[in-house]
Amino acid sequence: MIFTAQVKVMPLKELLDPQGKAVLGGFKNLGLSSISDVRIGKNISLQIEADTIEIAKQIAEDAAKKLLANPVMEMFEVTVSQ
Repeated sequence: MIFTAQVKVMPLKELLDPQGKAVLGGFKNLGLSSISDVRIGKNISLQIEADTIEIAKQIAEDAAKKLLANPVMEMFEVTVSQ
């Protein structure tokens, strides 16, 4: 079966997100002062061939751990659907 995995990669909450801070500054300049924080990340879509959804999720998590996310600076979340 073919499954679609979505891998959401975000900077760790404890770390400064310079890109998010720059966008937040832009919002303030545009008069959107009610926005108090911005975090910028990545959304990666994977097509995975696997026998079960559990195996597909494990493959996606392995891909995130080994290549897609830097564990020192980023966290990730995986969701899988058919």
